[in-house]
Amino acid sequence: MIYGYIRVSTDKQTVENQRYEINRFCERENVAIDIWLEETTSGVKEPEKRKLGKLLAGLQKGDILVCAELSRLGRSLLMIMEILNRCLKREVQVWTIKDNYRLGADISSKVLAFAFALTAEIERNLVSQRTKEALARKRAEGIILGRPIGRKSSRVKLTGREDEIIRLIQRGYSQTRIARRLKVHRLTLGKFLNERVSLSH
Repeated sequence: MIYGYIRVSTDKQTVENQRYEINRFCERENVAIDIWLEETTSGVKEPEKRKLGKLLAGLQKGDILVCAELSRLGRSLLMIMEILNRCLKREVQVWTIKDNYRLGADISSKVLAFAFALTAEIERNLVSQRTKEALARKRAEGIILGRPIGRKSSRVKLTGREDEIIRLIQRGYSQTRIARRLKVHRLTLGKFLNERVSLSH
């Protein structure tokens, strides 16, 4: 299957220019688009929050994704690289017109795939390192991280349902029946009643 992907950022932009470019390109290549996907959304959004995400999930080996240029896939280099890497792993080709880019099964694409994977790993390591440094700095400043030892969380699964529980108890419901209604274990309800709920009000 050959998919034509068109993305514009605002309603004021037209999809016709991109469609025209893709159709002319396909004529030169003697191929035809089987399925078109058009959307009006920001390229900053993650693919999963766009129609593109659903398209990528459905692509199969041998499919071809055609778009006007790489920037239609995403606004950041890292996002574009991740999308291309996903296509590479599924042996899906990506063709762009303005960039004259062909991602396929050739050796240069495999080298590129390695570069994608390496870049992603480096980025993950950098994020992890920055997080560790930030935590170390906070500890050095005497800031307590996480919940202090011995202090219980101020919010548990049944927090906010105290009045509902009290009403059910006043109506004669057993703890087992209430727990089943609230979809929690009976012991969880019992502990919550002992620690958080005053039955006197």
